[in-house]
Amino acid sequence: MESKELMEAVVQILDSKKADDIRAIRIGDLTIIADYFVIAAGSSNTQVKMLADEVEYQLSQKGIKPHATEGYRSENWIVLDYSGVVVHIFLRETREFYNLERLWADGEQIDISHLLKAN
Repeated sequence: MESKELMEAVVQILDSKKADDIRAIRIGDLTIIADYFVIAAGSSNTQVKMLADEVEYQLSQKGIKPHATEGYRSENWIVLDYSGVVVHIFLRETREFYNLERLWADGEQIDISHLLKAN
């Protein structure tokens, strides 16, 4: 699966489980870390863990496993590294504190509105 397709799949999975303020940033021209960051928030530690679990589960059903995971113990910032796409799932307050969107402001904000279900 190409990075763009993977990013879109992650966005749809997170949206289906009611993640807050999902964003996708194309960073491939800025760094070798990944092609995309997907950033989302949950309203509680339980939701943050559930969102990360759901992304892992749904992608594993397609034979896609993360190369690395971090943050499961704290449950306030979980990172799933799929090489081309790095998924950051935050507790709302943690996301506001670290503000990755500001740190990666030179990246291209991707319009994902067509991937999100109307609430």
